[in-house]
Amino acid sequence: MQVILHTGVHKTDESRLLRCLRRNGDAFWKEGIYTPERQKFGTFLTDTVNQLGNAPLPPDTREIVLDAILEDAPEGVERLVLSHEHFFSVPKLALHHGRFYFRAESRLNTFCRIFERDEVELFIGLRNPATFLPEVFASSPAVQFQNFLGDVNPLHLRWSDLILRIKEQNPNLPITVWANEDTPLIWGQIVREMAGIELNRKILGAFDMFSQIISSEGMKRFRGFLKENPGINEIQKRRVMSAFLDKFALEDQIEEELQYTDWDGPFVDLMTTQYDEDVDMIASIPGVTLISP
Repeated sequence: MQVILHTGVHKTDESRLLRCLRRNGDAFWKEGIYTPERQKFGTFLTDTVNQLGNAPLPPDTREIVLDAILEDAPEGVERLVLSHEHFFSVPKLALHHGRFYFRAESRLNTFCRIFERDEVELFIGLRNPATFLPEVFASSPAVQFQNFLGDVNPLHLRWSDLILRIKEQNPNLPITVWANEDTPLIWGQIVREMAGIELNRKILGAFDMFSQIISSEGMKRFRGFLKENPGINEIQKRRVMSAFLDKFALEDQIEEELQYTDWDGPFVDLMTTQYDEDVDMIASIPGVTLISP
């Protein structure tokens, strides 16, 4: 069995991936692709991983976990797609011990041991720390942003540290990453890659994210263009999407207004530059695939 785990990060897709995958569920089921609702497995999975830790696994662990997850699944599941943004931690612990998701690598190691006979893959969307940190703070019980940060210097945080930690403990785990800021242009590919289907296959909701950042008139014209040009490939399609955004973008949906922090423009620009460089670095890590426009 192929077991695909999508783990967020927090404040990226906001469950949209799960909804899009399930929206295509009827078609996917016919090919053995199953995406359960999070409430049917999320707490059980994290509790199981926490309880097992690094201890030896009982011989029937995999069967117990699969029985719980696949309780309402159709017969013949070959690709199990799990989307769980709190698998690494809840928001209040996202920066615990001064780094992103300090228990991520150990939890993934336990997950991989449970499914050691299967083909496990990790999918994870990243986000600019300049916007990620304030948004995750807002979902935590912390009262002051500085208390949430603790002694952490935001300029020292790197997503590549998280990915390298994961790879160190799980060297054979394939990881697919993308920058959340690119999601509207690559949404269809993300969904297709997670489902393990052809990249040119039509799916429901392929332009859900794109439609949220472009005017209704722009979206109407874009769909008209696709209808008139059914043979364009993904690269050409993204170029067209970028061109339409230049003319019809909803600026209030593209520009992010920072709250809860007094960071000035130059500081945010520096964090953004470092983030862009960090994403480029992540793309060079063996076993990591970066989806980009």
